[in-house]
Amino acid sequence: METVAPIQISEAEREIMRVVWANLSVTSREIIDILEDKMDWKESTIKTLIGRLVDKNILNTKKEGRKFIYSANVSEETTIQGYADDILSNVCNTHHGSVIGQFIEDAKLSTSDIEELIKLLEEKSLAAPEAVSCECVPGQCECHLVNE
Repeated sequence: METVAPIQISEAEREIMRVVWANLSVTSREIIDILEDKMDWKESTIKTLIGRLVDKNILNTKKEGRKFIYSANVSEETTIQGYADDILSNVCNTHHGSVIGQFIEDAKLSTSDIEELIKLLEEKSLAAPEAVSCECVPGQCECHLVNE
């Protein structure tokens, strides 16, 4: 699995992106209409956040008449993969299973989600090692205490 660098956006910018991802292309007015009440934000705040995302090259902008149309330069799937990679890269390899287990425990999953996860785990088990080795710098995790 290739590691994807997470995009660097704030929680507020993520709210904007969720609207863009859900609508593929959207005007600032549409974003404002969706988020103004939900987030209790002013129009100027939303426009500032949109501008930041354009500056970061996360949002693409195209002018059509007097309107600006926004679309994502990065997919939601790529973003999610980046977040997952970032979380796992900050945890010892020997703890990946418990992190993933915690995600599964906390997530709202449909029966089809669960069936897909079971299938993925069955496939993964075919090539899984008996144990996963720690790759942390000594002193960054408790593994070095066990191996001494």
